[in-house]
Amino acid sequence: MGAINSYKDLIIWQKGIVLVVRVYRLAKTFPQEELYALTSQIKRAAVSIPSNISEGYGRNTDKSFSHFLDISRGSLNELETQLIIAKELEFITDFDLYNEILALITEESKMINSFSKTLKN
Repeated sequence: MGAINSYKDLIIWQKGIVLVVRVYRLAKTFPQEELYALTSQIKRAAVSIPSNISEGYGRNTDKSFSHFLDISRGSLNELETQLIIAKELEFITDFDLYNEILALITEESKMINSFSKTLKN
């Protein structure tokens, strides 16, 4: 991997952006009456993931960055829970996209955990 000159060079941030795009695509299919309820919560949780990665990077200390990675990980868990709820409520019709998102969440979580351990050592 090349030099890291910006948070945009971080693969965990890049994958976070991919996750946001996929989540927005899935949320478009939810019932209109959920627009300001679960749909909004899901979008906010997804956007929080790369946003906290970039904010943590900008803090310029490993301790602070690690804290924001913890927040990103929490948002990943929140997002996964909300998607499970949406599935149980039968809001999800595109199960291929749903499963792709769950796989991305798992991958992103592992990557954040690994990166966080590196910062703490």
